[in-house]
Amino acid sequence: MATLSAFSSSAWPNPNPNSDFLSHHPPLDEQIDLSACDITNNEADEQPHDPYLAPTSIQSPNFDPSPPSLLHVSFNQDYGCFASGIDRGFRIYNCDPFREIFRRDFDHGGGIGIVEMLFRCNILALVGGGPDPKYPLNKVMIWDDHQSRCIGELSFRSEVRGVRLRRDRIVVVLEQKIFVYNFADLKLLHQIETIANPKGLCEVSHGAGSFVLVCPGLQKGQVRVEHYASKRTKFVMAHDSRIACFTLAQDGQLLATASSKGTLVRIFNTFDGTLVQEVRRGADRAEIYSLAFSSTAQWLAVSSDKGTVHVFSLKLNLENLGSDILNNNTADPNLAVTPSNSSLSFIKGVLPKYFSSEWSVAQFRLVEGSQYIVAFGHQKNTVVILGLDGSFYRCKFDPAIGGEMTQLEYHNFLKPEQAF
Repeated sequence: MATLSAFSSSAWPNPNPNSDFLSHHPPLDEQIDLSACDITNNEADEQPHDPYLAPTSIQSPNFDPSPPSLLHVSFNQDYGCFASGIDRGFRIYNCDPFREIFRRDFDHGGGIGIVEMLFRCNILALVGGGPDPKYPLNKVMIWDDHQSRCIGELSFRSEVRGVRLRRDRIVVVLEQKIFVYNFADLKLLHQIETIANPKGLCEVSHGAGSFVLVCPGLQKGQVRVEHYASKRTKFVMAHDSRIACFTLAQDGQLLATASSKGTLVRIFNTFDGTLVQEVRRGADRAEIYSLAFSSTAQWLAVSSDKGTVHVFSLKLNLENLGSDILNNNTADPNLAVTPSNSSLSFIKGVLPKYFSSEWSVAQFRLVEGSQYIVAFGHQKNTVVILGLDGSFYRCKFDPAIGGEMTQLEYHNFLKPEQAF
């Protein structure tokens, strides 16, 4: 999932996938009833203790009409919505059709540096940010928008770098440590030490099956994969240089990684750590901002500081990943264009690896100078792009022809007049 930026208690009900996000916001279609709970988990010693048809705008009495400063933007787990943290609160948007569906402007301002959604339910994880943070940077606030207030918090000794939510887990990322909590009662279940991780890199699977977590290892270029169902830990030496970005497929079977060089993206089987495919973004160095698998893991999208979003074709036999079987012939040539390396395939092993690389099928050019994250849209062969400048793009690519994507729509989600 792309992102640009225990005390005893009564049990929390598990997230219910069949209920609504907010009673007054039908499109946000899950709801968790936490009305009886006020939970504080002060992790001081770092040890476990035993809607949208009528968008809502909650604004402070001292409403500031000036454009907000964007501190954070991230997709939810199924890429159907995205959240933005701003210098005075947060916003929630629907991707297709694009529309602002919800906002919270706090009294007396207060910046939100991290907003983590839980699919489309009423529970959010918030962390303060910006020059005037709403909450301390070392706390994760569990916000229940059904009650319009925080109903729990997790406190740490250092700043929170990232948060990931599952229906059964809360994962908090610090600079060199990761904590995994049970969602129902905030009990600390697992601690993981990592190499310095200022970006808060961490991903979790979101499928109905087993829980897979990926984070940096303890060495440069190393990725750690935790399979909680089978209680297995796998270390993958993904790159020679520092890990800059990674993402997981929804079911946790595939892992895509990029290093600080930003030229190659590698796809691994998380079951045994084997490399199953390698694609090339370009020849010169770049900072990779985000990676995203399509829902079927047929495509991989990449955004970087070069101002171009790339879409790569993945030729994987997903049914046999557990046995490390890679099927390069599963793609129908009439359905997906072959990356532009076929004419040079005969010289593999003769000339440098660059000449036999797999290149992107489709591209979309953006304005350089801003950071962008990317995800696949719910409509077939579409890509959604979000920028820290407030830009929203929805584009379409042709899997048979490839080349430049077609822009379907553009919005600036920071402008109030475009929100309603």
